[in-house]
Amino acid sequence: MNGNHGTDHLDAEPVDGDTRYGPDDRIAISLTVNGEKVEAAVSPRLLLSDFLRGDLGLTGTHVGCEHGVCGACTVHLDGMPARSCLTMAVQVDGMEVRTVEGLAEPDGTLHPVQRAFRECHGLQCGFCTPGFLMAVTHLVENEELAETDDGLRAQLAGNLCRCTGYMGIVAATRRAAAEIASKG
Repeated sequence: MNGNHGTDHLDAEPVDGDTRYGPDDRIAISLTVNGEKVEAAVSPRLLLSDFLRGDLGLTGTHVGCEHGVCGACTVHLDGMPARSCLTMAVQVDGMEVRTVEGLAEPDGTLHPVQRAFRECHGLQCGFCTPGFLMAVTHLVENEELAETDDGLRAQLAGNLCRCTGYMGIVAATRRAAAEIASKG
């Protein structure tokens, strides 16, 4: 060893095809966020959660654990739930992103899931609520709900709430699913 403790690779010259970027580099991305076309030049190291919150001002997406465990940062990417704290902004180039701000109608009419959470007391402090709303919305809009409450709790296990016993969340999910199914 030459005294650099195995860090020779950090100073190595790039080889053909190397795509490393520096901290000041920017990559152009184009995506749709809540139905609006967005174009930006972002650092390749910028997290989607930071892009949504800092660059676009969509602060409904919360950042809790920053490890993808708590679910507070859940958004939809091309219709599928995803952790925005584990996704780089450059990865969503060309994609459709839906955040909690995109659930309500433009006139302010709440989405059935939002309304059900309010009516069934599916929230307390509200920190986890955006992630739950996004997870539940995916389940009810795609008719993927488990038949039993235990099964539903298992489906929502990727979202953590420290305030509730999940009874209100389960009740809200069932109510929203029934409302959406009745409009079918």
